[in-house]
Formats: sequence, structure tokens, C-alpha cells
Amino acid sequence: MAQDLPPGTIIIADWHLCEESKDFFNRILQKKKRRQFGLLESPMMAPHVAVETVQYKVFLSGKSGVGKTCLAARLAGLSTPSMHYETTGIETIVLYWPVKLRENGRVLFFRLLLWDCGENALRRFDHLLPSCKEQVDAVLFLFSFTDRTSFDDLPNQIARWSGPSDQLVKMVVGTKFDLFMHSDVTQREVRQFQETQGLPVLRTGGEVSDGLGDVAPFLNCLAERLWHQDCMAATLPSGPTHYREGALI
Repeated sequence: MAQDLPPGTIIIADWHLCEESKDFFNRILQKKKRRQFGLLESPMMAPHVAVETVQYKVFLSGKSGVGKTCLAARLAGLSTPSMHYETTGIETIVLYWPVKLRENGRVLFFRLLLWDCGENALRRFDHLLPSCKEQVDAVLFLFSFTDRTSFDDLPNQIARWSGPSDQLVKMVVGTKFDLFMHSDVTQREVRQFQETQGLPVLRTGGEVSDGLGDVAPFLNCLAERLWHQDCMAATLPSGPTHYREGALI
């Protein structure tokens, strides 16, 4: 997986601002806010509109308190918890995000299943980590700009998910970036980490509006890397495996 994939290489980065995208994004909105989807729900398009759906499992990794649950809620357009609480087991959130491929103009619905598991629960129960790793497609490694230890722990987090046949999409996310006055991590250290690890680092923080612009760069970046990974896998004998049953291919 090429980690230096520039934004907008594969998908149209600002497509959510285009008039032609409104019908697709309206399918993930309800009363001008993001719609919450259950495990068996999906956006409903008009019968004459052929849209492919690809699905991926994304795991959020990081120390307790870095904001895994808040990030999952933020990406799905849900209310973020007002107080911190330790996730006691595994929590999942389903979100849909439409994109348009730059090369051929195809529109895809990405179905992202976000997995969030408390760090203490992972240590206590041995069966949780194998469940989280099963058929996972991407891992987001989180640290907080206000917690130095969470940044120093990133190599351990990454090592836990590394292997000889590793084909995962890996991204690092720095949370609470808006609290720069209290930051324990410098931008120089972040750049050095990127150069050493070869992983992209995204930044989140601040208030969330009801619009799509807050999460579009993040979700577009994740979708682009997942699709690129699938295209690479298509060259293997098994081919890509992320089309939902019944989707038009």
C-alpha cells in the first residue's frame, strides 16, 4: 500500500460540494443531519440509478482516553459523548459515504463498519483482539495531542497489527488538535514520525457542524486508500472481496 498517495488521486476530493452529488448525499441525511444506519440498513436509491456498494471493516486502536469513541461518532455524524467513559467491550458503528472515481466517473457507496474496543478490555480478555483482527481492512491508530504517552505508544500499537502478510490500510489520527495551547506533541515530531513510519497522519478536533465538510477530507482519504488497496488486491488470483452481495459490479 503506497502511503504517499496524494489526496484526490483516485477519487474527486470535493465531489460533495458538486450539484450532481446532492442526490447521493441526501440518501445518508435525514432532516439535514447524518442518518444513523443499522447493521442491515442501507441508503435507498431510485431504481434506475445503479450504484455499487463496497464494504470495509475499520478498527480504531489507541490508548484509553485518546478519543476513539468520539472519532467514530464524529465520522458517523452522531452526537459525541460529553464525558469520557471507558468502552467496556466492542462497539460498532455503520456509516455510508459516497465517492466518485476520477478515472471513469463511477459512483461508489462505501459502507464502513467502525470497530471500537476499550484498551483495558483488550488486555483483560484474550478473545477480543482476534475478533477485532478478523477480516479487518484498515486500522486507525489514534493519539491525543494533549497526551504525550499516547504518541509515544504508537510504535507499540502499530507493531500489534504488523505481520509478514500484512495488507492493511494504516493511518494515524491525532485527536484534540484544536487544543494546541496544551499540546504535548510538536508538529516537528509528527513530521519525523511520518518519515520514520511511512504512515499518513490526520488531525481532528474542535466543534462539529451539521455539514459534511468537517468529515469529508477524512472519509475521502480513508475511502481512497481502501479502494487503492482493493485495486492492488485485484491483481492477485483471489481478486477484491469487498463488493456487497447484490451490488452491481
